[in-house]
Formats: sequence, structure tokens, C-alpha cells
Amino acid sequence: MDNYDQLLFAPSDVAKELAQRLKRIRKRKKITQRQLAMRCNVSYASLCRFEQTGLISLEAFIKLSMELGVIDEVRDLFTRPVYASIEEVINDAH
Repeated sequence: MDNYDQLLFAPSDVAKELAQRLKRIRKRKKITQRQLAMRCNVSYASLCRFEQTGLISLEAFIKLSMELGVIDEVRDLFTRPVYASIEEVINDAH
């Protein structure tokens, strides 16, 4: 993704997209919001707010991801370096 692409998305847009992805996974597994909230010890209100707005704590997001079986995808974030310049490659080697 180049700098121009980054300007097309606001942080809230990315958060809402992640929320919708987890919501689709929840529904595919036929788990209600209340069931998911109870299973991972996240308040029902927080889960509802997350699915509507994308707002949630990182810890609660991780709990939801664990319960829905996608924690490996979360853990793999930022594991493959993306370099914008040769200088970054050199700096990463040190």
C-alpha cells in the first residue's frame, strides 16, 4: 500500500472493517452476541458497540479473536516486514 492508498482510509474505517469481519465469522459459527460476550468475558455492550462502530479495547479484540478461532491471524500481524526504502532494509539489519 502506498501513501496515496493510506489516505483513502480513516482509522475508523479500518476499525469498522475489522469489526464486520469478526461479526461475519461470529454469524458463520452461529454464535449470538450474548454467547460470544459470555464465552470470552467481554461485556455484551462492548461487543455490540464494537460491531456497530469498530471501537473496542485491544485486549477485548484479542479475546474475541481467540474465541472465534482467528488469533493466529492477529498474532501474525506485522511479522512480514514492509519496506518503503532501501534505508529501512539496512536499518532493519542492525
